[in-house]
Order: sequence, then C-alpha cells, then structure tokens
Amino acid sequence: MDSAALATTGLTFRDATDADVDTLVALIESAYRGDSSRAGWTTEADILEGQRTDPEGVLEVVKSPDSRLLTVERDGAVVACCQLEHRGDSAYFGMFAVSPALQGAGLGKVIIAEAERAARADWGVTQMQMTVISVREDLIAWYERRGYRRTGQMSPFPYGDERFGVPQRDDMQFELLVKPLV
Repeated sequence: MDSAALATTGLTFRDATDADVDTLVALIESAYRGDSSRAGWTTEADILEGQRTDPEGVLEVVKSPDSRLLTVERDGAVVACCQLEHRGDSAYFGMFAVSPALQGAGLGKVIIAEAERAARADWGVTQMQMTVISVREDLIAWYERRGYRRTGQMSPFPYGDERFGVPQRDDMQFELLVKPLV
C-alpha cells in the first residue's frame, strides 16, 4: 500500500465535543507553531510566534449552533480537524490542522473533500469560503489545486491581538478564497 493510501486508511469523522478541546488545541498548535510544526509543511513558525488558538476559541466553535468542528481519528487517536461554519448559502472552512507527522501523504485532500461533502449535505450550501494569510503562497497554491480561487478580497490581520499569535512581519493580511460546491 502506498503512503497516500496508508495515510487515509481507517479514518473516522465526527463532531468534536467539549472533551476534545485540549487535544484539539494541542493538535492545532503542533501543526502551526513552534519547532514541532516544522515536521510538517503547514508551519507558520517563521511568520508568527505565540499561540494559534486557545481552549476558549476551540470551545466556542464546538458550542456554536452554526458551526461544527469536524474531528478526524485513526485508531482512536485524533489526527486532524477542521471547522465548518454555516453562513447562508456558503460555509466557512477554518481551523484546519493535520498532525505534522502525517502531512504530505494525502490526508488533507481527503479531509477537505469530506468537509465540502458534509457542508453540501448538511446545509445545502453552494460555496465554501476560507481566509488564508496572504504571504502563505505555498498554502494558497495547495488550496488552488483543490479548486479554490483567490478573490483578491483582503481583510486586516489582527495585529496587537496575541490570541492569534505574535507577528514576525508587518505585511500580513487575510485573503478570501472561494470554491463553488456543485
């Protein structure tokens, strides 16, 4: 079995519960911040220090009636997650994290496809939206290969709000990416 097939074998998808919060915070932090994130390719360690999220932020997503935090397990261990938020005809995709040790083997593709399927099936949405830090060209290119397109619509990065990290550059903003779900 090749590494892509192995990475996606035996996955289960479920909605996160309050009991998952600490595990999910640790997963998200490991995928984006600090030295552990450098084992994968999604690291933001060179552009942001500090935290990526916190228990309160994750719990807010878990508790929100318009949101779900899709949790991905293999052999009983949480290996990935993503947020889906219902916004009228669209769904917002965020808080996406894959364990750094499993990145690059096709797991992310499977998860985003399942997230899109679930958003269409559960909410009947016709579009998925997300925001990505504009200087993350490699990540944006990955999403473009999955059918997302850059809109050029920017929103400011929350400089000064350390809940989202401590920026190491002064040129960051968020770009809206969209994908029709048909």
